[in-house]
Amino acid sequence: MVSTQAVNAGQDVVLRAENLVKTFKKPFQMRSQVRAVRGLSLDVLRGEIFGFVGPNGAGKTTTIKMMMGLIFPTSGRAFVLGEPVPSGAAKTHVGFLPENPYFYDYLTALEFLDLVGRLFGLPKAIRRERATRLLERVGLARARDQRLRTFSKGMLQRLGLAQALVNDPKLVVLDEPMSGLDPIGRKEVRDLIIDLKNEGRTVFFSTHILSDVELICDRVAIIIQGEVRGVGALESLLSPKLLTVEVVSREGGSGTAGQPALERDAVVTLPGDADVESYLKERLAVGARIVSVIPRRESLEDVFVREAMGTGGDAAR
Repeated sequence: MVSTQAVNAGQDVVLRAENLVKTFKKPFQMRSQVRAVRGLSLDVLRGEIFGFVGPNGAGKTTTIKMMMGLIFPTSGRAFVLGEPVPSGAAKTHVGFLPENPYFYDYLTALEFLDLVGRLFGLPKAIRRERATRLLERVGLARARDQRLRTFSKGMLQRLGLAQALVNDPKLVVLDEPMSGLDPIGRKEVRDLIIDLKNEGRTVFFSTHILSDVELICDRVAIIIQGEVRGVGALESLLSPKLLTVEVVSREGGSGTAGQPALERDAVVTLPGDADVESYLKERLAVGARIVSVIPRRESLEDVFVREAMGTGGDAAR
């Protein structure tokens, strides 16, 4: 039963996890257990792009499976738009792409999306129109009548994105959506995620490609060993402290008889607390030209590595 507090507080919360725990028994070791997720709680707000990042084995996929109702938590609970997971009411609002989707090899792309639409109870005319439009959207329009057994991994990933949108969901959950895609494909998926947000949808996706997260996410959760170690907007997770300043200067060399002076680029990395202005004046005084001055502050990768290394490098299942 959904508590009043969960429903009222969840009016602007599309996806909620409350103290999720998942423990697995080790094969052939009945008394030995592995705790893959350890009291994980988070809220995903309406209309945001939420990144769920962590190293391999951190518990990302296990958490997503619990939030989607595919496996039962050992303890804790999850809600979609205030509806408890698992329930038919919760699933109605969700479009989901698993990390390793499976497709019927003998179907065409159009037939497969039609099948997904039938499972959602969509009328035939809506199924056909929506399938055609989604295949165009993910760049598979020319392959609509091609058997799925002939698809590359990247094409199957695009088809998986299309099937996650067949039911016109309010919440789109993507587990490693950039997996198997080349740089162009990754950009297209990033653009699609931004389009989904602009349409008013909420997107939750897991990844270990941190550059993608920094480009498009409104908020981020970092999961290490089945625990959330940080959650919030990037500016709240990253330190504003200046770490280093990279200075590139063009230095003139001494030429030989009949030959012009040779120039070279010198790259110097100064500590964050260095007197950069004095250094630049020194280089200019000796005839150097300043090409660039690049300050470097903490990145998501820095936070990610610090949290992961702080655990000794061990990971949960």
